[in-house]
Amino acid sequence: MKEIEIYIDGASKGNPGHSSVGVVICQHGQTVKNIAAYIGQATNNVAEYTALIYGLQEGLIMGAENIKINTDSQTALPAIKQDLKIKSPNILPLYHQARHLMSAFKKVTLENIPRENNRGADKLANKAIRNGLKNRLFL
Repeated sequence: MKEIEIYIDGASKGNPGHSSVGVVICQHGQTVKNIAAYIGQATNNVAEYTALIYGLQEGLIMGAENIKINTDSQTALPAIKQDLKIKSPNILPLYHQARHLMSAFKKVTLENIPRENNRGADKLANKAIRNGLKNRLFL
């Protein structure tokens, strides 16, 4: 049974503003992949959900059966756990996509972690914004 642990973070410089995702994928306590992606103009909530989707997709690509998602998000995590109702029409499709991807795993654990324990994903997300601005990956 293949198990992975994923740390996710979304970043937005402005709300909405230039946004990105950072994802750290670990297996057996070791980092096996880092993802830093600029996603364009978005809100911080959109960036958080997009980071979750990137992490879940990568878990599927890797053939994981069990996945643990770690995030410091105060909005995406409660909604995904179904403790919070989604009202935003921009977030609802992302929510449904994340829930659909989660159904492909035997077990999904969602963990809210302190910000200081999510520094790797945070650094990747901020790096992606800097690279996006430097390379003018936006309109």
